Amino acid sequence: MKRERGTRLLTDMIDRLEGGQWPLGLVDEVYVSGSYARGALEPKDIDVVVEHGTDKRWLNESLHASCYGKDSYTSMKQGLRGNTRGISFQFRGRDSLTAEGFPLTLLWRRGEPFDLARQRLAALTPDPDAGSAPRDHMLPAFASIEDLVPRPARIELHTRHTKGEITIALLTLEDGRPGDPRTTRHIERRWLDTSPLRRAAFAASSFLENRGGDLSTVVLHGKRLQRVAAEETCFVDLGWHYFQFMSRYLDDGQAWLEVPNPHRTKTLRALLIEPANR
Repeated sequence: MKRERGTRLLTDMIDRLEGGQWPLGLVDEVYVSGSYARGALEPKDIDVVVEHGTDKRWLNESLHASCYGKDSYTSMKQGLRGNTRGISFQFRGRDSLTAEGFPLTLLWRRGEPFDLARQRLAALTPDPDAGSAPRDHMLPAFASIEDLVPRPARIELHTRHTKGEITIALLTLEDGRPGDPRTTRHIERRWLDTSPLRRAAFAASSFLENRGGDLSTVVLHGKRLQRVAAEETCFVDLGWHYFQFMSRYLDDGQAWLEVPNPHRTKTLRALLIEPANR
């Protein structure tokens, strides 16, 4: 994106923080890092690190999200960036990033006037020589989709791959429908024909079926494809929505098929992640 757009996104975020609507009142600190903070004229996205507290409502919503396989940070993300895209958030990651040597630029801290945050943002001046730094924790499978793999996912997968715990393959999913009618009905009930999730779900389930997989053991975007007692063997995730459950599946010896960017027309890429000793 152009730097000017990134500045507008951050300015709007500061305005929302100043409004203080829940859950933004829980935010303690906000940092900017990455290429925008260094002055890049065309950063790929805006990296923002958020430290925050909790309250009873937050704990209740987080518990509810965990029980139903949802992202507990949805409310916080929407509150900070509204309906726009372009900001990549990392929550409660300040200490780990600092320990890894990543520079963080403070934008705002609880108790400070928000005009000070705007002054700090204005002080992040453009630098034509800054450019974009190479992404860390990269693997060959990420090479052509690096913009679609969030940093927490890169770190988790890179660590497991380096330890020899998993294999990762980059796939191109072909459009198609599985031969199993129960799976087709399941997908048609969940998503409209115009939904990119429906297209991705059909392509992913068709791939697994053609590969010889038993679809009755597949969990598709948080729900079993079929109500049977068979043990789960693969989780299909559409858009990193259920990333927080990946470790549980891999540790149990199950596979994970990630479709990072479901789209109505673009080529569907996917990462097939499997335990090495499966």
